[in-house]
Order: sequence, then C-alpha cells, then structure tokens
Amino acid sequence: MNADAPHPADPNAAPAASDGDQILGREGWHVVHLFYQIDRTNWSLLSDEEQLEAKTNLTALIQEIRSTESTQLLAFSMVTPKADLAFMLLTADLHKANEFEKRLTLSLGPDMLSPVYSYLSMTELSEYTTTEAQYIEQVKAEDGLAEDSPEMAAKIEEFRARMKKYNSDRLYPNMPDWPVMCFYNMSKRRLGSAIVVRGDSSITRELTDNWYSEPFEERRRLMAGHARVGRTFAGRVRQLVTGSTGLDEAEWGVTLFSHTAQDIKEIVYDMRFDEASARFGEFGDFYIGLQMPLDALFRRVGL
Repeated sequence: MNADAPHPADPNAAPAASDGDQILGREGWHVVHLFYQIDRTNWSLLSDEEQLEAKTNLTALIQEIRSTESTQLLAFSMVTPKADLAFMLLTADLHKANEFEKRLTLSLGPDMLSPVYSYLSMTELSEYTTTEAQYIEQVKAEDGLAEDSPEMAAKIEEFRARMKKYNSDRLYPNMPDWPVMCFYNMSKRRLGSAIVVRGDSSITRELTDNWYSEPFEERRRLMAGHARVGRTFAGRVRQLVTGSTGLDEAEWGVTLFSHTAQDIKEIVYDMRFDEASARFGEFGDFYIGLQMPLDALFRRVGL
C-alpha cells in the first residue's frame, strides 16, 4: 500500500473521481437533514490532542462543503436531548449529498457521532401557485383593466419578475443565518371513507378527508388560504418546504427559521386552524436547533 495514500477511515479523504457521474434533478437541489448524538464515552477516551485533531478535521470538512458549488451547509446545536448536533445540507448532486453525509458522520472519528434521525428531500415549486393566465383574469376582475392595455402589460411584467424571484427562492434558496431552526415532516391526509371504532366502541366517526381525492381547484383554494396565514409572519419566520414523496417517510420536509422560539410556536399554532392543516395535515416530530458559529457550537455541545 502507498504510505502517502489516505487511510480509508480518514474522514477528510475525498472519494475517487470514479464514484459516478453527477445525479442532478431536472430542477432544484437535494436536501439532507442529519441529526446526531455524540458518544460522550468514546469522546472522553481521546486525549486533548486527539480531540483537537478531530475538531480540526470537522472544521476543515465543513469549510470544504461550504466552498462546493451549488452547496450550502448549516450547523446547529439541538435544544433537546433528541439530538446533540445537526446539519442541514443542500446540494445539487445526489452523489455529493451522499458523500458529504458519510464524511460528516465520520468527521470526529469512528463511533463518535451516532445518527438518531435523518431526512431526505428536494427543493421544489408548488403546483398551486397563481399562473400568468389566472393573474390576468384576477386583474381584469379587480381593476377592470383591458388585457391589451399598457397598464395590464406593466402589471404582467411585474408579475413575471415577482414569480421569477419566488421560483428561484424555492428551488435555489439562500438559507438564512437566523438563530432558531425548526424541522418537521408532514403529509396530506388520505383516509378515504371508513368507520373507525376506538376504545370500547363508544367513539365512532366517519373519516372522509382525502387530499388526493379533492379536485385540483379545491386544493388550490385551500393552499391559497394556507399561504395567506404564512404571509402574516413575513419578516419573523422564513420557511423552506421541500418535497420528499418517494424519498423519505413523509411527503414534505418543513424547515423554519426565526429569531425567537415564540415565532415558531405561533406560526405552527396559527396554521393548525387553517382548513388545509385542520382537515388534511399530518405531522411528524419537531426538532429545534440553534444556529451559531463553529467555535461556539463546539463549546455548546461539549466538544
């Protein structure tokens, strides 16, 4: 064996170029949320020099990932014992997402970071956004403008510019450095029609809420109301909804950023009363983390 070749267990050793061609989506990025527990026993067995080397390795890896084209990496100290440390990775290439995930897991050395939860999704556009044709009809009805008028042409140009930015922000987001992060997964209810009996049979109810049986226009109406609730938190909460149907256990991943936990609590609470959530929303566990510089993060998680 070549003594200068990187050891297979070296977490900073880049994989060979023959690992495969890029796997890109037709649009958007892959998103991986990674949550870890730190093995305190194994960490305590390292000398001070070994601990410093491990943290240096992780720091170098994070810098490498962040310098990769079309890639972002966020790091968090998790607030509850569900996890100690978390990363949110966004990158265009699925091979890179897979490579970086493996290297992050080994970054402090074998058996130092134990994965406790993960989630794979992709950035995507909403199928319920207003189309240009719908916008034109809306302006004609609300403002009484003729379709061939200069005023309508100006409004259409404004709409196109606004939608271009909106679509770019959905597919290729620039993630904020806001301190509070919340992640959860969700799906739309598809219960069909059934009679459910619970307990001693004293409770029965008919379940008919199936999102995927609703006509498209009804689903679009419901999501428009859902979006209106979200807009009331503009400037307080930033949201990224990523699609995961066929990729993970639910249909979407939702990542929220804010400056206070109160804002996270309030937007989730208010959304529960919206019909789209009240009738059709099914939610996974909620994970709360704090985004901070690496040196502060290491101190916070006890490394």
